[in-house]
Amino acid sequence: MHLLTLLLPLTTTTTTTATPLPTSQIRPANATIHNACPFPIYLTPVSSTTPPETCLPQNTTWTEPYRHDAQTGGISLKLTTVPNGLYTGAPQTIFAYNYLERPGQVWFDLSDVFGDPFRGYKVRLGPMPMIVWEDGVPPRGSQV
Repeated sequence: MHLLTLLLPLTTTTTTTATPLPTSQIRPANATIHNACPFPIYLTPVSSTTPPETCLPQNTTWTEPYRHDAQTGGISLKLTTVPNGLYTGAPQTIFAYNYLERPGQVWFDLSDVFGDPFRGYKVRLGPMPMIVWEDGVPPRGSQV
């Protein structure tokens, strides 16, 4: 079975010390998308601005540091299986997050809209807590 893996470390990276670090030394973790599907996927980060779509060929990894958008509060990483799917109503898997620099927390959501673009492929959000969609379709209810 092929995997679409969303690796999302949910901590900030700092040096181990008993003394609190200044805000300027706190480094956010990264949102990472790894495409293990046998086809390209298309990623568009959406916040108060929307940069051009990025194509992720098979076995390609994309990453960005968690960030906060002052206007919207959060970031949505929208994934489709077709080019320009964000603008054509194609099924989307959305990893949305809100990064709070102080106290270094990340709140996130994983959902599908307009269908299930990765039906038949495992979708995994991890490493911890682990959320797995075995058949690429969100389960009913919540996974916590």
